Amino acid sequence: MALTGRAALLALLGLVPVALVPGWATLLGWLGVVLLVVVVDLVLAASPRALLLRREPLGAVRQGQPTEAVVVLTNPRRRRLRAVVRDAWQPSAGAARSRQRLVVRGGERARVTTVLVPTRRGDRLTPGLAVRSLGPLRVAARQRSLDLPGTLRVLPPFRSRRHLPSRLARLRELEGRSAVQVRGQGTEFDSLREYVVGDDVRSIDWRATARRSNVVVRTWRPERDRHVLLVLDSGRTSAARVGDEPRLDAGMDAALLLAALASRAGDRVDLLVHDRRAVARIEGASRTDLLPRLVEAMAPVEPALVEPDWAAVAAQVRGRLTRRSLVVMLTALDAGSVESGLLPALAQLSRRHQVIVASVDDPDLTAMARRRGDLASVYDAAAASRAQLDAATVTSWVGRLGVEVVRGDPEELPPALADRYLALKAAGRL
Repeated sequence: MALTGRAALLALLGLVPVALVPGWATLLGWLGVVLLVVVVDLVLAASPRALLLRREPLGAVRQGQPTEAVVVLTNPRRRRLRAVVRDAWQPSAGAARSRQRLVVRGGERARVTTVLVPTRRGDRLTPGLAVRSLGPLRVAARQRSLDLPGTLRVLPPFRSRRHLPSRLARLRELEGRSAVQVRGQGTEFDSLREYVVGDDVRSIDWRATARRSNVVVRTWRPERDRHVLLVLDSGRTSAARVGDEPRLDAGMDAALLLAALASRAGDRVDLLVHDRRAVARIEGASRTDLLPRLVEAMAPVEPALVEPDWAAVAAQVRGRLTRRSLVVMLTALDAGSVESGLLPALAQLSRRHQVIVASVDDPDLTAMARRRGDLASVYDAAAASRAQLDAATVTSWVGRLGVEVVRGDPEELPPALADRYLALKAAGRL
């Protein structure tokens, strides 16, 4: 049961007869009138228990994009339903209007539409609806929570998508679709064309030149159908917040941009999300299915407050990759975890594969290192500088193993990782 503002107003109106005829009898009499009105209004209110509910299926939506959650409410009784309905989504689902008023006649139905703009990735939940059925006098209401669970799958936002067109243009240049041609140790023969001043004389095809009256050179393109394995760390360090989101989300954004670029380059892209165990795997996805499968696999992943098992990661990579491939490990270059497990794993993998370690830096740390306003900020700057020195030391350790290191804040890391991939492609190192 719930009382409305009209019940309070009705009780306050009792001050008039009490003022005119003072006494306990008048007061109790008026309270009896109020109680009678409340009971009658409750009896005449439609019962929320009798309502029939059906939730329309919800598709997946990207974080920050609006969607609608629709519940069809049917009143099977003759009595008219005057209700306030709330679809009880958790706050991170971003419900724009939590309460809606509606009137449903007996035997009719109504749609309760809630606009959602989710602010977090993952599965956003609602246990059901809270229905407050008002009586005809709108003094009192029957209230009940009705079970109607719902789940909205919120996909990673893929904000770095805006960098994809410029990187695809550079990829087309590398592949010879534009006038620029490159040659590296791992490039493939593409076609023949006439020699022009400035061409590498090592590219001259002497047999083809002998058959023609002019000098002919070979053009090359980066090798295709290479294997790219993205290893996403979902362990303890991925839970640290960088800006408004966990470090894990920034790693996902960088992985999605690289996956989109590598699939357009004709390479095969797989995903492994790991902490102490394999949390998610994507293998053998086609070019058209790759991104949908990646975002669907990444969406429910949450950081686990455990140390990642890098030995198990290395074992899985060795078992999965039979020829030289590109292994991209998206993790934090934390001194403690690097010394304990990451360095031995990188040493094993770098012997057979080209390895890149991509790490998200905290831009607040850089800003903290520059502050010198007061004594507290000087101590903060000293701590931040020490952390930056430790990070530089760890980067040096990793680099000595022949591993490429890419660092940057959440905005800089995705394009920087894509650029490093293109550089390796151009140099024929994939």
